[in-house]
Amino acid sequence: MSENMDMVPSLTLTPDTDTAAATDMEKVSQEAEAAAAALKAKERDENAVTIDESMLSEAEKKIVDDFAQKIDVTDSNMVMQYGAAAQKNIAAFSESALNNVRTKDLGQVGDALSSLVSELDDFGEPEKKGIFGFFQKKKDELEALKASYAKAEANVEKIVKVLEDHQVVLMKDIAMFDQMFDLNTKYYKELTMYIIAGKKRLEYLRANDVEQLRQKATASGTPEDAQAYNDLVNLCNRFEKKLHDLELTRMISIQMGPQTRLLQNNDALMLEKIQSSLVNTIPLWKSQMVMALGLEHGRQATAAQTAVTNMTNELLQKNADMLKMGTIATAKEAERSVVSIETLQHTNQQLITTLDEVMNIQTEGAQKRKEAEAELGRIEGELKQKLLELRK
Repeated sequence: MSENMDMVPSLTLTPDTDTAAATDMEKVSQEAEAAAAALKAKERDENAVTIDESMLSEAEKKIVDDFAQKIDVTDSNMVMQYGAAAQKNIAAFSESALNNVRTKDLGQVGDALSSLVSELDDFGEPEKKGIFGFFQKKKDELEALKASYAKAEANVEKIVKVLEDHQVVLMKDIAMFDQMFDLNTKYYKELTMYIIAGKKRLEYLRANDVEQLRQKATASGTPEDAQAYNDLVNLCNRFEKKLHDLELTRMISIQMGPQTRLLQNNDALMLEKIQSSLVNTIPLWKSQMVMALGLEHGRQATAAQTAVTNMTNELLQKNADMLKMGTIATAKEAERSVVSIETLQHTNQQLITTLDEVMNIQTEGAQKRKEAEAELGRIEGELKQKLLELRK
């Protein structure tokens, strides 16, 4: 039916008007997209954090004011070392966190928990393969059950010892991460104060010393005054770049805060898992074994049902975990940009540089042509003069 509708001829007396209407619709769509992009950029700018004295307490403001007056941008060594202590502390902090993650093998904890589950799963496993092999034992069933229990208990006790050792290590690590977080907060505050003090000093120099030298160089016109003005401008620019480096280090410190808490949370989760295994899983298992030893034949049905239930739960959990991981991975990939902003910035910069170079080449070419034209005039004049001399 729809195919027949598409094939129906359409007539119009104003084709230009229809085309213009379509063009207007496209223009409106483009303007709407531009407005949405501008609104998003505006919201981002409104949420941007400005590093200023509003971040400081009154005592910290006084420290910054006093420190700003001591900054001498003409001292190259001071500029080079400005804020270096806080930067080194951040670097040492990052290295410490990296070493902690590198040397800690939480996989051992996972292996121990897996071994524990394996021991509990393997308890009472029949020698004959197949889930129904266990039910084929008719004699000495209770003795075989006791022997299996004794073997599993010995292995479980070893695993418990390993888990308890890991529990102690994780508790120490959690306390250490609290200290690391507090230190990082201190370093972050120091960097903020360094940056604010540097900006205050830079603002003062540009408003006073730089302006005075500029006026003096303009008034005198001497190369010495012009050089002095240019030197101070360059020193201020170098110091501004140093402050930018400190801002980058400060951002690293800001990121290290939640990273530290994430590491600490991972340890806490693993610690809770170990605690749950030691306090709940193992005692519960032992209690169930006491009941199993008294159930005899009834235990067979219970064990089979428990195995089926555990397998069902494990299968459901694995499927849920796989679904979560797959969905998250797909979402992350879908949200990635095809072209990064850094690539666009680099391309734009290269284009601007190319245009500048082309303009310079064209300017130089025009100048050379002008000079060549003058030179041709001179050559023609000399030739004409020489010809006149020959006629005399």
